[in-house]
Amino acid sequence: MTQAASQTDRTGLGAAVGAYVIWGFLPLYLILVSSMPPFEFVGWRIIWTLPLCLLIVAYRKQGSEVRRALADRKTLALLLLSATLIAINWVVYVWAIQNGQVYAASLGYYINPLVNVLLGTLLLGERLSRPQWVAVAIAGIGVSLLLGGALTTLWISLTLAMSFGTYGLIRKQVPVGSLPGLTIESAILLLPALGVAWYYAQSPAGSSFVQDIGLSLAIMLGGALTAFPLLLFAIAARKLPYSTLGFIQFLAPSIVFILGLTVFGEELNFAQAACFACIWAAAAIFVWDLWSRSRRPAAN
Repeated sequence: MTQAASQTDRTGLGAAVGAYVIWGFLPLYLILVSSMPPFEFVGWRIIWTLPLCLLIVAYRKQGSEVRRALADRKTLALLLLSATLIAINWVVYVWAIQNGQVYAASLGYYINPLVNVLLGTLLLGERLSRPQWVAVAIAGIGVSLLLGGALTTLWISLTLAMSFGTYGLIRKQVPVGSLPGLTIESAILLLPALGVAWYYAQSPAGSSFVQDIGLSLAIMLGGALTAFPLLLFAIAARKLPYSTLGFIQFLAPSIVFILGLTVFGEELNFAQAACFACIWAAAAIFVWDLWSRSRRPAAN
């Protein structure tokens, strides 16, 4: 590896770990907003993400990059698609957590790395080493153990896996920086989000945002908890092989899995325990192979 490539990998790795750790602990935050309907929460989440992105864009003087992306029809079309995918992902995830389907949400992000590997090898021409294919096979066995006992909630898991896997693939390909891309995605979703907020404001229960100061502050916090991990993810997606990024993602569902046991009180059966063991064995093999290859001297 060259020094520049090594630095890129370290930056991407740090960004990926940061994003997935934040997402792993996100169910704890969702407890604070559990009284809100999922659609309303996602609407406010988008509304409070855009101002934060605009402030950071102004601070980093990236307005010209945003305007350049908006002027490119192909880039704008890709960001419209990625914005739609991430909105679907958010709604399904929040609904699953609020309705006690923590393991189904966790399974979705256990499947997602396998989707990433599939997309990376089929569409991006990435190649895996033999140990990495062994890791994929072990992870696949682990996930299949859970699939058999989760047929009624499989739609949740597959929707989460496919929507986020495709979102990451698009963000890896679209020629726009992490922050400008997220800013445009948030702007694209703003009008639907305002419509959702207005709809709930007109309902008999009224808007959740004005009912309680604690809940209102928690809703506003959702903007930061949306923007920062997505920025980190977009950085990682551009700097790391997509297959590698997928395996690092096992961090998030593993944290969610543990929260399901310790905080949300869901029961753990044998298949779930076996899946957990397979996933971490696969992740250990994958990381060991990456580490061992990074220590080999570069070819002249």
